Amino acid sequence: MKNEKGKIRVVDWSPLNWLYVLFNTMEEFVRVVPAGRIVPSLAKAFNWIDSKTLSVSLREPVSFHNGQPYNAKVVQRNFEEVKKWYAPHPPGTWLNLPEGTELEIMNSHEVIFHFPYPEGLALGKFRAQHQGNDLFWEVLGFGYKKLGTAEGHW
Repeated sequence: MKNEKGKIRVVDWSPLNWLYVLFNTMEEFVRVVPAGRIVPSLAKAFNWIDSKTLSVSLREPVSFHNGQPYNAKVVQRNFEEVKKWYAPHPPGTWLNLPEGTELEIMNSHEVIFHFPYPEGLALGKFRAQHQGNDLFWEVLGFGYKKLGTAEGHW
């Protein structure tokens, strides 16, 4: 089989395999350490401006496996793509950011999330906000491109 740049060939058809593929191809703003604390990952830092406004500074320089740089425009694309779905997370809609959340790009490596109300779980939800590159969204997009939905079909 010809190896095409940027392609992932899944050979384990287990319904749980998506998690393995996801955690080996994408990253999130934050991680959770064994002690249970949330720490920056793709985020360099996060800062609550007030109870409804969260600033996220992005780590740099970071590139995807295909060389595409990670920056605020990538965060915006991921944010907009995931907003389209009713239930983008297999564990449930409780991981969705609140409807009405807005993203503001401050510069190439800083974004601000504006929540419609105080969102105490935002950092925990960011653990499930997977960041994919343009190739991912244009070809697969968790099944959205192929099936028009991502609710568990990919």
